[in-house]
Parts: sequence; C-alpha cells; structure tokens
Amino acid sequence: MAVQVQRRLFTVSEYYRMAEAGILGEDDRVELLEGEIVQMAPIGSNHRGTVDFLANSLVSRLGARAIVRTQNPIRLDDFSEPQPDVALLHPRADFYRRSHPTPADVLLLVEVADSSVAFDRQVKLPLYCPSGHS
Repeated sequence: MAVQVQRRLFTVSEYYRMAEAGILGEDDRVELLEGEIVQMAPIGSNHRGTVDFLANSLVSRLGARAIVRTQNPIRLDDFSEPQPDVALLHPRADFYRRSHPTPADVLLLVEVADSSVAFDRQVKLPLYCPSGHS
C-alpha cells in the first residue's frame, strides 16, 4: 500500500512566529516561498558587489522618486515573502517601517542571479509575475 505524503505549508504569520520562538535565527538565510521555507544561496563577492552597484546607481538616478531596498522582504501573499536583491518601491513617509511592502508598492524587482538563474526563473519569477508577464 502506497503512503501518500502531504507537505505542511506555512503562512507568513507562522514563519514570523518561528523566528520569534528562535526556531529560525537572525543569521539564517531563508525565505518563505509558496509556504515552504527555502534556504538561500550564500552571497559571494561578485553578487554583493553587483547588488551594491545597482542599488547605488538607482539611488543616485532616482533620488526621492522611489525607495531602493536591497535583500529585504516583499510580502506577496499569505504564503510568500521573498527577499529580492533589489526592489524599487513607491515612496512612503514611514519607509515601510510599519509593514513590509506588498505587490501594490513595487515598481521594480531585480534578482541578481550569478548562481541561481534556473531557480529565479522557474520559482521566483512566477511568484513575482503570476499573470505570466515579466
């Protein structure tokens, strides 16, 4: 007799409760994607430098017209809160201190994919663009 295995998916609220309880540590490089906690790849020098260069270029060109964030959460829905490498957000007086940005706040998301191209295209892109537009 075959055993049917079911996955237990987590909500964003449960994900944060795990962090508060110490199950997930501050230094854990994870993100919540479609209810699954996914280990993120280590950040190498080339990746970090590319993200920094892009962020600095965007800040100098856009000024106060957008908020530039690097590697911080975007709450897509109740089951996904990825951390894109760079996000351009609509300006907000509180700089998103009261809540993470949602899709309505996003002007542009960028993933720098030096070692994660397939994952970013196959997993993250459909989350960022559920309608199939990229």
